[in-house]
Amino acid sequence: MSNKLEAYLEEISHFLSGRAEREEILSEIRSHILEKAAAEHGETGDAAIDKAITAYGPARKVAGRYLEGRPIIDPAYKRFLFRYTTVLFTIHALLTVMAVVFKKDFVIFPFLFMPRLGVIEALMYIPTAFLADLGLVALVLHFITLSGKDVKLPWPKFAVDLDKVKPPKKTFWRLLGTAAGAVFMLALTDFALWLFARHHTIFFANLNWTDPRPLFTPEAGRYLSLIVIAQLAVSTMSLLAKLIIRSPWVNIASNVLSLGLIGLILRQPFDGLFAIDIPERLMPMIRTNVKITLLVIALIITYELVRDLVRIGRKELVKP
Repeated sequence: MSNKLEAYLEEISHFLSGRAEREEILSEIRSHILEKAAAEHGETGDAAIDKAITAYGPARKVAGRYLEGRPIIDPAYKRFLFRYTTVLFTIHALLTVMAVVFKKDFVIFPFLFMPRLGVIEALMYIPTAFLADLGLVALVLHFITLSGKDVKLPWPKFAVDLDKVKPPKKTFWRLLGTAAGAVFMLALTDFALWLFARHHTIFFANLNWTDPRPLFTPEAGRYLSLIVIAQLAVSTMSLLAKLIIRSPWVNIASNVLSLGLIGLILRQPFDGLFAIDIPERLMPMIRTNVKITLLVIALIITYELVRDLVRIGRKELVKP
């Protein structure tokens, strides 16, 4: 047998997966090349085989022809890719919140190890966790596809299928509501900017506008005020954008920025935060309640972010 033919087949094998399928394809290619050499050159010597290989084409393109139409994940299982990823990521996100709030490690052997995380680490970890969960589910569905068996994957009917959820239409009243919300948020943002420009903070311990008492120390008040003003501006821009375009990418961009701003708030230390006297015994309770509230908000935003990413992914999967 020609050494060049064996080297050619070996090169093609690098682009194929599945041992049984790979051997079947290589055997078919070997037969075709030998038949081509014999039919066109009257022999199966090295020179004739070399010419047949050259005419057959580059190894990568040959492998591509044989794999064409063979999806990584069977179309029947594509809908389960984001279904299972959403469930897995929800559990992952809840464990992340617990790891932050209770400052403990969580182990679900042998599937998951959740180390104790700080707030900033958790916010940076959540997108990575989603990608890891997506990859794990895709790998499992790929192996099921390779098996060639008819596997009926379980999925309880406890929620509306995303395929049946249609984006809301741009009716007049919906646009009017969005416009009213944008005007309100714009006015609120302007008012917050006016307060900040006048008092260098938007947080006060009383409602006496002639002699307001700042709630936080000057440095903390400026830092937190700018973050809240930035969040108001993000919400305003999001509503204004929705008046022009109807795209989930608007919500995705808004939610990503909101998560980043929440992370900045949680970075603010509580020591020396308040400019008013607060009993020492109340500080641990205030600190815990604030962290839990912000983390719950972050979890809700993360859910909406994943939901929009799932809908975009599902649309991409059904494209021809």
